[in-house]
Amino acid sequence: MVQARHRGLMHTLSLFWHYVTTANNWWGTTGIVERTIAHVRISVVATFVAAAIALPPSVALGHVRKGGLLAVSIVNIGRAIPSLAIIAFLTTLTFFGFGYRPTLVALIVLAIPPIFTNAYTGVRNVDRDIVEAARGMGMTSNEVLLRVEMPSALPLVIAGLRISAVQVVATATLGAIVAFECLGSFITEGIAQQDDGKLLTGAVLVAVLALITDGFFILLQRALTPWMRRRKRRGIAPVTADIDVAATAAAH
Repeated sequence: MVQARHRGLMHTLSLFWHYVTTANNWWGTTGIVERTIAHVRISVVATFVAAAIALPPSVALGHVRKGGLLAVSIVNIGRAIPSLAIIAFLTTLTFFGFGYRPTLVALIVLAIPPIFTNAYTGVRNVDRDIVEAARGMGMTSNEVLLRVEMPSALPLVIAGLRISAVQVVATATLGAIVAFECLGSFITEGIAQQDDGKLLTGAVLVAVLALITDGFFILLQRALTPWMRRRKRRGIAPVTADIDVAATAAAH
């Protein structure tokens, strides 16, 4: 039985290798290149729009330290609603139809909560002594926010963007169900056509794209927060970048 499973795995991998090494599968409107570009494009747009929506109010609320629990609770509703349910509902509305629009809206809703929660928590939890010292030096409220609170909150802000971006990349595959051409299309077509090579191609490409996205934001965080590396070398615990920890802190 073990040998049969091994042969089945090798056969599936062989089909995958044959699919990705066939030149015709890379080009054209349904090729790997075109669908990868579409997948990346909608992921970038969704993350950017979500950041534009979530960052200003979350930073402002964190700065004044008011209304955070209510705001975080409201935006986290987006985490409770399945993205597929949002896509399915929007396809019933004439304006959205099928394809790009309902998929984009669902991805934006998905991306907002981690960005909002991390940014709010990062700004809100800046040491009060540091903030008061900055004000004692004559800084205005805006200067305190831009020169003290935002730099301190930056690791958590980038972590929120990273979490959202990776989730968006993974979830964008659902767009294939409503006729949006992306990497998820290989998965749905592979299932429908019983083509394991095509199915595995879609799954592997999405996984690789998610890993690349995660790595990009890790490098971005290191580049924008060099002081975090110095803190780590000195044995000082870095600011946590975990979304669940941030959400817990925001609730208190």
